[in-house]
Amino acid sequence: MLKPETLRERRKRELRRQLSDTATRMFLERGFDAVRVADVARACGVTEKTVFNHFGSKEALLADRWDTHVEALSARLADSEPLDAALEVLGEELDFLIASARRHGWAEVRRFGELVRATPALVAHHREARDRLTEAAVEALATRAGTTPDDPIVRITAAAVTGLWNVYALSLQRHQVKGAARAAREVRADLARAAEALRRGL
Repeated sequence: MLKPETLRERRKRELRRQLSDTATRMFLERGFDAVRVADVARACGVTEKTVFNHFGSKEALLADRWDTHVEALSARLADSEPLDAALEVLGEELDFLIASARRHGWAEVRRFGELVRATPALVAHHREARDRLTEAAVEALATRAGTTPDDPIVRITAAAVTGLWNVYALSLQRHQVKGAARAAREVRADLARAAEALRRGL
């Protein structure tokens, strides 16, 4: 049974959401490089130090879902088949994206993706985050198998599983012009096809 959220935890979550939403809006309006962390802090009525207490970098303000992915995938890999675990996490991320589109509009979601792809610092941040996701998968799979993280089977399994994040990103980019609902269906279909290819063996 989940512990109820404390008032402090709720306030921390709400502030983190406010910081990320404000930063995203400012980055979309003015460009990533034109906005400083201090500008985001001022807009939210907090100090720059407070922003960095919640986010480890300026890039993380815009790409703040990776920690969720790492935690969710690690937890699921403890007792789920690896590909099923990845598909569940990515399915939840797609649901989150569609919910965001309902709040902000699909055009805004597309602009977000375009901003990320056009900003070298954000591209690098996403690459580093995917590497971190892969290392987390290695640790979880090694623990589950009772082996070490340098086990080649663990390594290749983790790389294959987290490769689905690349499939997700490229599929979303390719299908986004079709609108939110259809893009979501196409992305799920692409993920299922990729996972099935891995299940069969390359």
